[in-house]
Amino acid sequence: MQSPSVAAVQILKVTSPGRDTNSFSSDAAADLLAVEEPLEIRIIYGTEKERQQKNISVTMCTPGNDEELATGFLFTEGIISRNEDIRKCFSPGDNIIVADLLPGILFDMQKLERHFYTSSSCGVCGKTSIQAVKNILSKKEKKDTITINAPLFNRLPETLSNHQQVFEQTGGLHASALFDLNGKLLLAREDVGRHNALDKLIGAALMNGDVPLDKHILLLSGRACFELIQKAAMAGIKIVCAVGAPSSLAVELAKDCDMTLIGFLRDKRFNIYSGEQRII
Repeated sequence: MQSPSVAAVQILKVTSPGRDTNSFSSDAAADLLAVEEPLEIRIIYGTEKERQQKNISVTMCTPGNDEELATGFLFTEGIISRNEDIRKCFSPGDNIIVADLLPGILFDMQKLERHFYTSSSCGVCGKTSIQAVKNILSKKEKKDTITINAPLFNRLPETLSNHQQVFEQTGGLHASALFDLNGKLLLAREDVGRHNALDKLIGAALMNGDVPLDKHILLLSGRACFELIQKAAMAGIKIVCAVGAPSSLAVELAKDCDMTLIGFLRDKRFNIYSGEQRII
């Protein structure tokens, strides 16, 4: 049975059969693609007598784990602080997920405007963005004495790759994974959107009662942008590894949050951008 995360399409495969690069042949073939669909996230909030429903986000994502995605999104945006803040999640129709919040949950609606502090393309001031995150995290910061031997990190990408079922079929998904401090894979999620993959992962951890994730390693299958470091910091993660490059603002936030940030983790090597005291 085909996964709802995968779609089969008919293509025309064009190849050059020999050394003559001007000679091509084409054949009809089937290909598998990662599914991408819009998901509208809504919340129900307010007092018990005055409930309101509001659409807070529409994200392009891979179908599946919608409740985890909504839960993780609300947590990493600072709308909820625990899984119990959501009475229930339900879907009133296709491509819609609704989170019914407990009466009395207080939040600043303006913080739901994702351009307030998200990606580098939004044009916000980096210093303002970092301060906004730091204000939220100020009560969550904890000192730690974590130390990890460097060779452990080299094993993580291959371990994740062996568990990326949809990526193996399509090659079109990002992944986020949680490991324990001994390098054991605990949880992984995939999505066409790198931020969605991480929200699903954090949402699942929150629903399992595992947050804060201060004794875990986060592995990102691509680059480490500011938004992903912000989400990791919200979940209490102290060690983030990325197969790709970090952005300058991601490194600055990681330093301010006392987070170990590793980039270019591949081919048995990596760069340490912050928090080198945790790596032996």
